[in-house]
Amino acid sequence: MFREMRRKKQQMSDEEARGILAGATSGVLALAGESGYPYAVPMSFFYDEEECRLLFHTARVGHKMTAIERCDKASFCVIAEDTVVPSRFTTYYRSVIVFGRLRVLASDEEKRRTAELLGEAYYPDHPEACDAEIKKHWLAFNMVELKIEHMTGKKSKELLQEEASAEP
Repeated sequence: MFREMRRKKQQMSDEEARGILAGATSGVLALAGESGYPYAVPMSFFYDEEECRLLFHTARVGHKMTAIERCDKASFCVIAEDTVVPSRFTTYYRSVIVFGRLRVLASDEEKRRTAELLGEAYYPDHPEACDAEIKKHWLAFNMVELKIEHMTGKKSKELLQEEASAEP
């Protein structure tokens, strides 16, 4: 169902790709937009490795929610490194793309639990402040999960070469 990466030698291990997701705080969510145009939007997120999903908070209405309601398929891209090296006419990069299906979390219990996960990730050691923020905005936001069906990570040839030469 999903295409193999063309430059397989540059594909990172699943473990390395999961590590990038675990350490990142933002990426770009790509959806099927209006009139056949793609819609890509920067998003903060939480990677729930145990459940193999990404979690987002979003307003209850708007372009994003309309797109999600129309088509639940999405991709999400995280760029972990992007170093331009002008003298070599190249870029040293690491990135991860996940594909999956989106679901708006319907139950208050599930919405609350995932909002707390997001709050803990971005504002650790302040559960009272997170709780107050969740209560303040409860009626205005949704929690959305992207259940990961496929994931690939890729890095530049130069980073692969550096890693190979650093090994004993």
